[in-house]
Amino acid sequence: MLEVRNLECVRGDRRLFRDLTFSLTPGTFLQLTGPNGSGKTSLLRIICGLMAPEKGEIRWQGANIRSLGEEYSTAFTYLGHRNAVKEELTALENLRISTGLSGFDLSRDQALAALGQVGLARRENLPARLLSEGQRRRSALARLITCNTTLWILDEVLASLDSAAVGLVKSLIEGHLSKGGMAIVATHQELKLSAGSFQRLALAS
Repeated sequence: MLEVRNLECVRGDRRLFRDLTFSLTPGTFLQLTGPNGSGKTSLLRIICGLMAPEKGEIRWQGANIRSLGEEYSTAFTYLGHRNAVKEELTALENLRISTGLSGFDLSRDQALAALGQVGLARRENLPARLLSEGQRRRSALARLITCNTTLWILDEVLASLDSAAVGLVKSLIEGHLSKGGMAIVATHQELKLSAGSFQRLALAS
C-alpha cells in the first residue's frame, strides 16, 4: 500500500498544495489532473523520493519511504514527462541500461520483444536522436513491459502519442492493475480503464 499523508509542497514563495492525503491499494489507479503549474510533477517527484515535501510524509507498506532506500526505489517505475533517453544510444541500449539501473537484468531478446510490442521493430538499433518524439516516447514506454515493479508513476505519458499508442498504454496499465499493481498517472486526457479501482485527484491552480 502507498499512503500520502498531510502533504504540503512549497516552491519558491508559492504553496502548490497542502493537507493532501490519499492511499493506493493493489489494483488501484489514480488519475492526477490539474492545470500547468498546479504541482502535478512536484507531487509525483515527492512520491518518488526525488523531492522533500514541506510537510507530511509518504509511506510504503507502512514505513516512511525515507527509511526504506532501495527497498522502495526498486518497487516503483517512474516515467517523467521527459523521455529520459540518451540521444547517442539506440532504443535497444537505452532500454537495457535503464532496466539494469532499476535492478533488473534484461536480455537482448527480451528487450527486442518489448520494443517490438511498443511499435519500434526495425528501429531498435537507431540512435535515439534519429527517432521522432512519438518514437522516443514509445522507447521510454517499453520500460513498463520490462520493469516488473508494483507501483507505476507516470507523468504525461500520453504526450506525443497517436491513438494506437494511447491504446497500448491503456492496455499496459489495465494488465498491470489486473495483476495487483498500482498506478498514478498525471494526464490531461481522460483514461477510461476496464480494470482496477479508479480514483481521481484534481489539483487547483
